[in-house]
Amino acid sequence: MHIPGNPSASGQRRGVELRRGRVGTRTRCVGPGEREGHGRRGRRRERQQQRCRAPSSLGNDDEWNADGENLGTVIDTEGAGTSFISPKWLTELGRLWGGKSDVPVVSAAPEDVKDLLGGALFQALYKWMLTDGAIYLLPTGPISSFLIVSEPAAAKHILRASDNPSRNVYGKGLVAEVSKFLFGDGFAVAEGEQWTARRRAVGPAMHRKYLETMVERVFVPSAVALNDRLVAEGNNPVDIEACFSQLTLDVIGKAVFNYDFNALRKESPVIQAVYTALKETEQRATDLLPYWKIPFLSLFDERQRKAQEAVEIIRETTNELIDRCKKMVEEEERRTGSREEVDETYVNDADPSVLRFLIAARDEVSSTQLRDDLLSMLVAGHETTGSVLTWTLYLLLENPACMAKAVEEVDGVLGSRTVPTLADLQKCPYAMRCINESMRLYPHPPVLIRRALMEDRLPGGQIVPRG
Repeated sequence: MHIPGNPSASGQRRGVELRRGRVGTRTRCVGPGEREGHGRRGRRRERQQQRCRAPSSLGNDDEWNADGENLGTVIDTEGAGTSFISPKWLTELGRLWGGKSDVPVVSAAPEDVKDLLGGALFQALYKWMLTDGAIYLLPTGPISSFLIVSEPAAAKHILRASDNPSRNVYGKGLVAEVSKFLFGDGFAVAEGEQWTARRRAVGPAMHRKYLETMVERVFVPSAVALNDRLVAEGNNPVDIEACFSQLTLDVIGKAVFNYDFNALRKESPVIQAVYTALKETEQRATDLLPYWKIPFLSLFDERQRKAQEAVEIIRETTNELIDRCKKMVEEEERRTGSREEVDETYVNDADPSVLRFLIAARDEVSSTQLRDDLLSMLVAGHETTGSVLTWTLYLLLENPACMAKAVEEVDGVLGSRTVPTLADLQKCPYAMRCINESMRLYPHPPVLIRRALMEDRLPGGQIVPRG
């Protein structure tokens, strides 16, 4: 079951310009509306047309900025291979297999289904919403189908009945199935008591003192570094989505692991592995045959082999960071002869990361569970945050009056200072509302997937079959 966000968020092909009045420069920004789709799924498939490139060990052409450094590193977002998409005759047969739901069944051509993977996600969904209504059935094969829900009351009904101890009608289902190879048992795919326990364990690390430290030592310096590099580009076009995604990867790397990916300035096999693994989860979600469930198939299938290699790179790196942090904590305890006191304000000055908090707090979980939880933050967190920043900037550039008001608010709070604090950010309600409005118009992720654990009836009377 897909629950899309705003179906009008399909993007329009237009250019935007990022104006920087204070320094008198102007950078042309390749905005999200110039791609065929929503977020990173819509990145242009023809990488040779990308406006800003960087040296890559993957065989991409070299293109540097004026300072000899790369801006907007090229990432291979095509994944490890293509999906098995339902041919037309199977899609038509699927209309007979759609269960006993009484909602309209759309006629999905193969090219429409392909748009749902790596293309303009909302274009096909929005088209069918206009022709068939806010709730319709999308068959994707002879034994599979999705109930697409865009009606607010129905979406609220489904989400309230998801992972609800008193009325657990819907589960993550497909989300967990296609992502478990990457996230393991992390809270990104966990449900029920396991999700509650892991959320309670990780949540205390995000206290106010931690946020104040992150703003001062991570968020602001990283943002300033990107801003300086954009200014240096002058009138050169840049892929702003790539820049924001790399920025958020750098931020989360430091905030969660105390590790500097330095994604804005250099290539990294870890960064490429993250995108290969993310793309594989998308491809699995629309495969006609879930052949990836067959054990040891990665030994023979090229796509699964690449995806497995990517996950191994990510997990090896994460395990190394966890082991390093554990050794540091143990060494400090041997040296001082005592354990650190961890309370709701604990922040280690040398390593203020979430990982350090969890290890110092003696969170009673295995190293594998800790790895999976941290991977949930790293992989699932950076791309969505980068997408929020991309769409917010795009909308502000499309609405100059709103941009001017936001800039005026920030200037009024900072005055002659150039480095904001957490308290400063909390004094910028208009800028926060701009971000919130961006997420309302272009939600991240753009769809939520749930599976009916039992038959259910929506507020409008539509029947949702089990499965």
